[in-house]
Amino acid sequence: MKRLNVLNTLWNLFLTSGLQLLSLLGVIIGVGFLLGFLQNYSRSFIASAFGNRGFLLTAWIGTPIHEFGHAVMCIVFRHDITDVQWFPKRSTDGHLGYVSHQYNPHSLYQRVGNFFIGVAPVLIGIAVLVGGLYLLVPPSYDTLIHYVQTDVKAEGFTVAMFQKALLAGVVLLKSLWSMDYLISVKFWLFLFLAICISTHIALSTADIKGATDGVIAIFILLIMLNAISIWAPLQANKVIDVLISYNAYVLAFSSIALLFSVLTCVISFSISRVRFWS
Repeated sequence: MKRLNVLNTLWNLFLTSGLQLLSLLGVIIGVGFLLGFLQNYSRSFIASAFGNRGFLLTAWIGTPIHEFGHAVMCIVFRHDITDVQWFPKRSTDGHLGYVSHQYNPHSLYQRVGNFFIGVAPVLIGIAVLVGGLYLLVPPSYDTLIHYVQTDVKAEGFTVAMFQKALLAGVVLLKSLWSMDYLISVKFWLFLFLAICISTHIALSTADIKGATDGVIAIFILLIMLNAISIWAPLQANKVIDVLISYNAYVLAFSSIALLFSVLTCVISFSISRVRFWS
């Protein structure tokens, strides 16, 4: 009986840790793949209109921000940066930019960092988008933040929570649909920057590969924390509350990047059709 209880406890420990891992990483990974899907279509449409190097129109701004995200997380998780390419170059390797780094494989902290370094372009890109909204279009920023704080209630992993979080992009779009903005230089500057950033924050194959080791390390860390929480159940509930709030905010702010990625896809498709028929 005692052995059965131990096995049951271990099973619940692994199951809980697995669900928390999915909750913690699933949203940001899903957003990264969706952004990549939209980016590939935008890139093909732009290539059909302007040639294979047409994508560089947005890469000169989007690529440095993408690589800046990797570099920031390398510093946070104490990885040694060995080489950086901030801007696209004329080369045959196909890379617009990259950050090469080294870490201590025996350090759990640095191995956890591999995940965040891998997905950093999405996290930092969204932060830059929100910052640009705050600086250049403050009324729309206030509308977005008010909606997130009052309507996106993180009360649990419910369909309603996910729907309200994703609707943040629609709320932002409505707030930007104003005649006053059409004559605002700051608005057009924000729109251009948002398109450049959202087009280049998707995760590359190398980003995903680098993040994989971090996923394993995070799972080990969650198992350790949940093992400790067996003797402190209240702390476990706090962890769940934090995960719920995290997902609500990540989804809400990710909808901004998805909004401008869709907008870029529509614009690039329209331009490619015009060029085709002209």
